[in-house]
Amino acid sequence: YGHSNQLRQARAMGDYLIVGVHTDEEIAKHKGPPVFTQEERYKMVQAIKWVDEIAPGAPYVTTLETLDKYNCDFCVHGDDITLTADGKDTYQEVKTAGRYRECKRTQGVSTTDLVGRMLLMTKAHHSNIDEDLDYRKHTDNFGKGPKGHSPWTGVSQFLQTSQKIIQFASGKEPEPGDTIIYVAGAFDLFHIGHVDFLEKVHRLAEKPYIIVGLHFDQEVNRYKGKNYPIMNIHERTLSVLACRYVSEVVIGAPYAVTADLLEHFRVTLVCHGMTEVVPDKDGSDPYEEPKRRGIFQLVDSGSNLTTDLIVQRIIKNRLEFEARNQKKEAKELAVLEAMKREEEEKR
Repeated sequence: YGHSNQLRQARAMGDYLIVGVHTDEEIAKHKGPPVFTQEERYKMVQAIKWVDEIAPGAPYVTTLETLDKYNCDFCVHGDDITLTADGKDTYQEVKTAGRYRECKRTQGVSTTDLVGRMLLMTKAHHSNIDEDLDYRKHTDNFGKGPKGHSPWTGVSQFLQTSQKIIQFASGKEPEPGDTIIYVAGAFDLFHIGHVDFLEKVHRLAEKPYIIVGLHFDQEVNRYKGKNYPIMNIHERTLSVLACRYVSEVVIGAPYAVTADLLEHFRVTLVCHGMTEVVPDKDGSDPYEEPKRRGIFQLVDSGSNLTTDLIVQRIIKNRLEFEARNQKKEAKELAVLEAMKREEEEKR
């Protein structure tokens, strides 16, 4: 949602927004291994409602040639400086030419911060249970943001405001003839699996009006366990609202899809993905009412990506990173010891 907010601000500066998305190779060279593949990232960015077009395989250093190729008057970036692997400002050329504008970075979130939360796979930030942590050993530095903030003691620095929700919301009411479709879930770490699902749901009707019910953090933690949700209810709200297929969000939706909810929103159809449906606290099926009315439908997104899989990718990257560092340190230590022995022999 930090990226979405940047794109929202950029779109407001002009009439047509083209977003350059780097390849995996470019990111690995300058920043480290990406979490999502380039194809996943192309599709994710295209699904953000303020984006008119994407430029796949955009170079890491933005040049005037790139801007001219896509007929762009100027380019926009956040107010945090971006450097190449050798320490050069990636926007220097366009800045010098006066074709650079800046937007404000979203306070309280960064990719590093989210990664840190993912490495803390425990229920502890949702309850006072003291659990044995498999991943605590990986969290010492990586789990801290640029200011040394650790998500272990404070999971999110993001502060929600009504203004932020208004900026992200479509503000459109359902119109006569719209098919009002209700879907519910955690939608944690809003990703390509969610986008694929919402896109499929969107195709079910000629004039779809999709309402997403987001469960409160404690509810998500009840059925997902560990330290889920990684993003809190406010962060998840903005992430879902940024998606072009979503018309409205119910913040803190009830786990069971009740008759009251269906009548209140005049719901025509209720959809769920192919993921497991955990029973409600009393053991009942949360979709019992829409099933009884014959308005429930399972939708296969065609994607196998889940929040769990993203976390696994993060941990795999982290362990590979640690293994590389250990090898490097061992090699450096061996060289130092050899030099030390050489000096002693000379004496």
